[in-house]
Amino acid sequence: MEENIKQHFRPNEAGLIDQVADWISTAITQYRPVLTYFLNPRQRYIAQTLANREDEVKMASSGAWTGAEMQRLLFYPTYYQPQQDDFELAVLEVNYPVKFTELHHRQIMGTLIGEGLERNAFGDILGDGERWQVVVTKTMAKYLRTNVHHIGRAKIKWELVDEDEVLHPVEDWEEVSTTVTSLRLDSIVAAGFNYSRNRAKQLVEHGQVRLNWEEVNRPDETVVVHDLISVRHGGRIRIDSDNGMTRKNKEKVVLSVVHA
Repeated sequence: MEENIKQHFRPNEAGLIDQVADWISTAITQYRPVLTYFLNPRQRYIAQTLANREDEVKMASSGAWTGAEMQRLLFYPTYYQPQQDDFELAVLEVNYPVKFTELHHRQIMGTLIGEGLERNAFGDILGDGERWQVVVTKTMAKYLRTNVHHIGRAKIKWELVDEDEVLHPVEDWEEVSTTVTSLRLDSIVAAGFNYSRNRAKQLVEHGQVRLNWEEVNRPDETVVVHDLISVRHGGRIRIDSDNGMTRKNKEKVVLSVVHA
């Protein structure tokens, strides 16, 4: 199954396809739910594609709040009724001296990565400008509360919050229907933010652009539906649909764009 389906995805997604196939196989052969690490929207799309090919397994996901970008998946036999507790999620709020300190998303991310965590080990970092929360596994929550007491120079405490206290960031996504000469990364960045193609190319080459949370420095990298692009100081672009070619051989795409 995996070899046949791999031709429809990027070569660098082959490892994920193998992993998802293994999760699905375990759920089927051991007749039990299988919980994954956190996956981004593109990864979840691949996982759902594989799960849809199997009659004996279903897939659910959760990131602790509606609209979460990073979510854990649960593959389960058809008899099973998944519950929210199955995802083993916790939400930690950063308790810090608000009057004397400013915290930013990048500082919290840097602290977690500095602890040796992979990006798939924790979920969304949620903020409203003053309050900050992080979605983690229950196991990771215990580790952070015991071992991590600073973000930058700020002394902090991690406080567990209830489900009804989870922040729901409001992002002003704007739908953009447009045409592009190709599905190159620089072409999509230029279209999303109305940049010149050369400016977009320079941003990619200088490490200012991330594709699905990974830094990419090749302007000709091909993007596909469900990809998420982050541009430093620009904002984010989500590829919602690819609607084929125009008569003039341009790609018709629908993007969602949020400005920084």
